[in-house]
Parts: sequence; C-alpha cells; structure tokens
Amino acid sequence: MDYLFLALGLGLLLLAADLLVDSSVAIAQRAHVSNFIIGLTIVGMGTSSPELFVSISSALSGSGDVAMGNVVGSNIANILLILGVSAVILPFAIERGTQRRDIPFGIFATVLLLLLSNDKFVFGSNGNTLSRIDGIIFLMLFVSYMIYVVFGNGRCAQEAQQETDEAAKSKFTGRNPVLLWAIAIASLAGLIFGGNLFLESAKNLARAWGMSEAVIAITIVAVGTSLPELITSIVAACKNNPQLALGNVLGSNVFNILFVLGLSATIKPITVVDINMVDYLVMLGAGVMTYMVVFTFGKHRFDRIEGIIFLLCYVGYTAYLFSR
Repeated sequence: MDYLFLALGLGLLLLAADLLVDSSVAIAQRAHVSNFIIGLTIVGMGTSSPELFVSISSALSGSGDVAMGNVVGSNIANILLILGVSAVILPFAIERGTQRRDIPFGIFATVLLLLLSNDKFVFGSNGNTLSRIDGIIFLMLFVSYMIYVVFGNGRCAQEAQQETDEAAKSKFTGRNPVLLWAIAIASLAGLIFGGNLFLESAKNLARAWGMSEAVIAITIVAVGTSLPELITSIVAACKNNPQLALGNVLGSNVFNILFVLGLSATIKPITVVDINMVDYLVMLGAGVMTYMVVFTFGKHRFDRIEGIIFLLCYVGYTAYLFSR
C-alpha cells in the first residue's frame, strides 16, 4: 500500500506544480510584477508550508533537533539539489537585483542562524538554544525583507511587464484574477497534501528497509518537506521559466530561517543537541556557492556545469550524513 501512496503522492505533486506554475505566471502578468518576485513571495512561502508545520509541531513537542534539522536540511536540498537540477535542465541568467539583494540576504540570514543557534561556540554557554528573543528578531527581519521586496524592489512596472511578456506563456493567461488565485491556492494545497502523502509512505518504506530514525529525519524528512519546491522548480524550468524556480528556492530558504524558525522559537525556544557545525557550514557554503555562480563560467548565469557541481556536492553531503 505504501508503494501505491508513494506513486499517488508523486502524481499529485506533479499535477499541482504544473497548475501552480501556470497560475503564478498568469498572476504575475496580471499584476505587472516579475515572475521572480512571484516565486520569491507567493510560491516560495507556499511551498515552504511543510517545513512550517513540521518545525512548529517538533518545537512544541520538544524535538528541537527535528525542527532545526528540517530547516537546515531543506535549505541545503533547496540550493544544491533543486537549483542544481533546475540549471541542468535549463541554464538561466541571474538578474542584477538578485545578485545584489536576494542572494546576499539569504547568506546573511544563514550566518545569523549559525551565530544565534550555536551558543556554546559563540558565547561559551552550556547548551545551544534558539531563544524567544532570537525568534522575534527573525520575524522582524522577515517582515522588513518582504516589505522591501514587494514595495522597494526598484523595478518599474514597465520593465516587470516586459519580463513577463517575454517569459513562457501560461495556459491561464487572460483569465479572471479570482479564478487564477483560486487555482494557485488549490495547487498549493495539492502540493502540501501530495508532499505529505509521499513523505509518510517514504518514511514507512525506509523503516521497513531497516533505516534508523536519525537517518530518516536528516535525509527523508528534509528532502520530503522540500518536495513541493523541487517539483515546482523542475516544472518551472521545463516550462522555460527558470526565474520562477530561482525565486521559489531563494524565497523558501529565507522563509524557512526567518519565519519558520522565528515563529517556532517565539512559540517555544528550540534546544539543539545533535545538529553540528558541519551542517550549518554546508548550508552557508551552499549560499556562498550560489553567489559565486555569478562570477564563474558564464558570468551572471547559472550554467549546466555549475548545476552538475551542485548536485555532486549534495551527493557528497548525503554520503557524509549516512556515514555519520
């Protein structure tokens, strides 16, 4: 039965992602904003809903390592796996605003998380805890960043409209805005439900194959909660809309750190025990690699060879997790 649920979950993910990409492009065209901004906000936050539910429930139950490991593992998968796959499918340009604002801000959020969640290393404390004050700081930064992205991105409506006109056409172009939003919301719900169905069946199969709970949490849970981002980004790349895929990943990573962990820690401080410095440094290194892509091989582009390097790094990190 788990094999059937696994297939059904994957099928629902693919269908929902297809509808979400098309409806998001149509919404961007209607609203005269870029596909990247739509990916960074609506799609990015929507596809991070599984991380939000898992981390909050884990924090409330006292499982701080699961709450933190879910976000750290998901962010690593988002960059090394999802951006890697997207670039292999369709290399794409990285816009100047993304280079100067969104990628550096993601690195800043990662550094801040590394510092605030490693009290032993930074402050010499007895344990590592993401406190309620840390959570409030994260939430304030998230709100400020979203306001700046939506209202202060420095792009005029004409430029944004030109980008959406040149992007891949949507089968929902010109439809009623109410219908577009209804399709987008239903698609997000389908992604979340399909992702949960796939995740639970994968966990059951992993236990049947003899995998430990720790390995399941670090690998399958993290990748499972990133499935909406993965499928949405792959579909976006296949539909010649890589900017939506890039915005989806960058938006999801910022949302995971500042909102998911911020809200979780504000509700109940998160005590971290088994997430080590290597995991944080790999997450930080993935963000730095994304910034370096701007200057390597084809400048200001994410090329296919860089996508392959990202994928190889993810395979190497996964092998390290299993050996650990």
